[in-house]
Amino acid sequence: MSDSSKMDFLHEQRNKAQLGGGEQRIQAQHDRGRLTARERLDLLLDKGSFRETDMFVTHRTTDFGLDKRKYLGDSVVTGWGTIDGRLVYVFSQDFTVFGGSLGEVHSAKICKIMDMAMKNGAPVIGLNDSGGARIQEGVVSLGAYADIFLRNTLASGVVPQISAIMGPCAGGAVYSPALTDFIFMVRNSSYMFVTGPDVVKTVTHEDVTFEELGGADTHASTSGVCHYVAENEADCLYMIRVMLSYLPQNNMEDPPFVPTSDDRLRTEEALDNIIPEDPSKPYDMSEVIKMVVDDGIFLEVHENYAQNIVTCFGRLGGHSVGVIANQPGVLAGVLDINSSAKAGRFVRFCDSFNLPIITFVDVPGFLPGTGQEHGGIIRHGAKLLYAYCEATVPKITVITRKAYGGAYDVMSSKHIRGDLNFAWPSAELAVMGPEGAVNIIFRKEIAEAKDPDKRRQELVAEYREKFANPYIAASRGYIDDVIEPRYTRPRLINALEMLSNKRDSNPPKKHGNIPL
Repeated sequence: MSDSSKMDFLHEQRNKAQLGGGEQRIQAQHDRGRLTARERLDLLLDKGSFRETDMFVTHRTTDFGLDKRKYLGDSVVTGWGTIDGRLVYVFSQDFTVFGGSLGEVHSAKICKIMDMAMKNGAPVIGLNDSGGARIQEGVVSLGAYADIFLRNTLASGVVPQISAIMGPCAGGAVYSPALTDFIFMVRNSSYMFVTGPDVVKTVTHEDVTFEELGGADTHASTSGVCHYVAENEADCLYMIRVMLSYLPQNNMEDPPFVPTSDDRLRTEEALDNIIPEDPSKPYDMSEVIKMVVDDGIFLEVHENYAQNIVTCFGRLGGHSVGVIANQPGVLAGVLDINSSAKAGRFVRFCDSFNLPIITFVDVPGFLPGTGQEHGGIIRHGAKLLYAYCEATVPKITVITRKAYGGAYDVMSSKHIRGDLNFAWPSAELAVMGPEGAVNIIFRKEIAEAKDPDKRRQELVAEYREKFANPYIAASRGYIDDVIEPRYTRPRLINALEMLSNKRDSNPPKKHGNIPL
């Protein structure tokens, strides 16, 4: 074969591989309103940066007639590229080839780029669109899944791992995304479930649609499996690019610094009046965050799940930070099972990747009730406590209003290695709210009073005046400073820079035993 013929053959093979399952199946994918594996990578990565690996790999199965059905590259496209000039490793499952099903070589391709990501310290992004295990390969396909699960686990906390669910994701296929850091889904297009609607109906006799069982909105608001819901695939891929802009390449690097024109000394007079005079009235903690971070921009995580706590990425003076904040506008900002697990996971992610943690506190306590107690609020609340205690990144806390009971301790208090703990003058630090405290301390006096209700109100007012303030805690050093709310932004930026060389560590051990 001449040199020109060899080149022609190479081009022919490349063109063949890029067609995946063929024009007809590509059209069918488009008819479903979905992009192909390669089209998705074109949108996700910087233009012209993608470099493919294993384009010529084919499966080795001979049973069930598969020896006559081979496609170059099999059912996944793998390689690397850049996002905003920064290296990322990617795989994109190709639904046009065997429905994107996962077999031995499909898995080997993914494992190869995950190994490269670990060696070179760069994020891994998986675009999932698969019918699940390749049945024709039997137990080999199950082993192939487990090979990926192991790498997901070993890479956890070493490089960021992001999963985008672009189509169906069923059975064992859901557990690789579940082991990654963040899951993106597309509304009315992507699904995740261990068992599909048909099996559910057979076993439990429940009639449920794909969307109700495992759609994007279900997982974003009910199960908490999904962190972001996009309206379409292009939006989903753009959101991944935005998220990566806040994150370091790996656990040995600092997050990227993004210069800002937003004045580092900017004050916000509106913060002085954002806390209502009536302590039982809500306000929107998201507005506090917006007024403090650079340019009022932040990226919320798990926006539709456990909305009584806010978790988000933002920047302060150009530095990436993770923000956790009680949301008094939802359930008065109490901690419950879901919010504790949500915030605990976010704290651990930030600590893994060197993101300082900013905590805004307005928490009346843990949610009472048999549902919470029987559901394990003690165990789940301990997850958040464990996460904060374990974290060694800079931790800065601002108590805006209520910090009652054990929830005060949990929300990054001084006692669990909070580095700087600020309070607004409106802060109330106490074992419990004034009403509850008075009912216990003065129970007998109230019962014997001529007008019990009037006496109770008087005692509540006295207790609030004497104890529901930040100064007792400040006198003991539990609060480092009581600050005017308008100065919150410059004080946080100054604190971050003061803590930029912080060094802290945990006792030597294999790993702790977080109360899962």
